[in-house]
Amino acid sequence: MGKDFFESHAAARDVYEAAERVLGWNPASLCFGGPEERLNQTDVSQPAIYVTSVACFRAAWHAGKIDPQVVTAYAGLSLGEYTALHLAGAFSFEDGLRLVAARGRFMQEAATAVAGGMVAIMGADEAAVNELCAAAAGGQVLVPANFNAPGQIVVSGEADACGRVQQLAEARGFKAVALKVAGAFHSPLMQPAAERMREELDRVQVRPPRQAVYANVTAAPHGDEDSIRDLLVQQIVRPVKWQQTMQTLLSGGEMRLVELAPGRTLAGLAKRINRRLAVESLATADTLA
Repeated sequence: MGKDFFESHAAARDVYEAAERVLGWNPASLCFGGPEERLNQTDVSQPAIYVTSVACFRAAWHAGKIDPQVVTAYAGLSLGEYTALHLAGAFSFEDGLRLVAARGRFMQEAATAVAGGMVAIMGADEAAVNELCAAAAGGQVLVPANFNAPGQIVVSGEADACGRVQQLAEARGFKAVALKVAGAFHSPLMQPAAERMREELDRVQVRPPRQAVYANVTAAPHGDEDSIRDLLVQQIVRPVKWQQTMQTLLSGGEMRLVELAPGRTLAGLAKRINRRLAVESLATADTLA
């Protein structure tokens, strides 16, 4: 991912090269050539995605596709919230990368400590998902983790509980898909990672963002520096309110929506939230032409 941006835009290459100096390993090598198994591990995938998204933004800026002066708001799903905060000036690229790399390590270690997983449930509303979690938990951790779009909610918890909720959801007529993730993200099983992340955030200079940046935990714009730190800690163990975030954003009227690389996942979710929404996905370098 990101190889075409790297090859066609000097601004993107600069981002990958700066990232290598911070990380001590070459994100371009893994992003472009894998191996996929290593790239999919959260301690690597988190900094790799952050770097690719920022590289895409810088390339789009220099290509005249995005003007930071006219951007009114930023939002990012889970890890993407760090990208959004950096782009709005809350912290430098380097500090954001250090935070994301630490977050990935801490979450990987928490995931290794307790076998967990995540299951996407389609066709159920929040009340139905809460009922499914209560019925399938069996004394284990099992909670809603991502409110992605109407009829698409992800639950997170211990591995056995995830297996039970998948079977129960399907028995009740819903579609349930186990996600290929390293662990039970956005659940209480990530509490050790959250506690360590608080220490990392205290080491970094955080500034009030220049534009509104929507917090996953509240679906509302971030406030001052202390609030940003607190909400980023909470985000690790609490659900991502992406549907609510988009609905709040769109309540302000029509706007141009742009999704940064990698992928087009958010454009797909936006269509589920509002079929009339048009999202411009900058998933490949040819979209900047």
